[in-house]
Amino acid sequence: MKANLRLYVLLIRASVRGAMQYKFNFIGSAFVSALVQFSEFLMVALVLVRFGSVDGWSWYEVGYLCGVMTLARALYRSFASDVHYLEKYLVSGDLDPLLLRPVPLLLALMTQNVRLLVGDLAQGALLVAVCLRELLASGQADWTAIPLTLLAIVSGAVLLFAIGLATAACGFWLTRIEALQNMSEDAARSAAQYPLTLYPRWMRTLLLVALPVGLVSYVPALYIVRGEYGAWLLVAAAGAAAVFLLLALRLWTLGVSRYQSTGS
Repeated sequence: MKANLRLYVLLIRASVRGAMQYKFNFIGSAFVSALVQFSEFLMVALVLVRFGSVDGWSWYEVGYLCGVMTLARALYRSFASDVHYLEKYLVSGDLDPLLLRPVPLLLALMTQNVRLLVGDLAQGALLVAVCLRELLASGQADWTAIPLTLLAIVSGAVLLFAIGLATAACGFWLTRIEALQNMSEDAARSAAQYPLTLYPRWMRTLLLVALPVGLVSYVPALYIVRGEYGAWLLVAAAGAAAVFLLLALRLWTLGVSRYQSTGS
């Protein structure tokens, strides 16, 4: 385990150095990614400016939800980017050379084309900082919100990675998984940036159980910034992230054992 972790760090560093050889492309992609994230939040902000709140959630509370989700996604996509793009490897046959490397396939895939989403990380951090500052100043939250938010971001990144890995593993049977990824990752994540009470019961169940992206920001925020239920919400979210990661790894291992090359 320690050897794989050291190898992962070395491969990540090598991939980042390779990406930095093309500085303009690196800066441009970071800017475009941040712009897309900003445009998504801008739509939320326009609604909040018009109506003042969303189902009882203030501007700063909804901004907190968006910021935590943005940071969790940026961490996942920065350090395991090509898990999301497994389909292109399956279709083109580029997965075969990775199988020949003397490292686990998942480790090799995670360190391919690493992109540090600096713009997304900066935007998410700024949004969380501004919202937490206001919530702390108003007395709605206390100083423990800061470390608890960091915990929520890390466990959220693990959970998003687990969902992405499980979806990618389905590609070993389905091959074409872009539509599935759009639904399970992008659409679900976008929906979970808002308070889940906005949605009908069946959709809340979907976003909390089947595709549990609601555990990334909404569930932790219930306790961290609204003081509802109890700290057990954070324990439950972190535990769910660990369980889903183990299940996703098992599905991945099963999928790899069933893989057939494009030349088979």
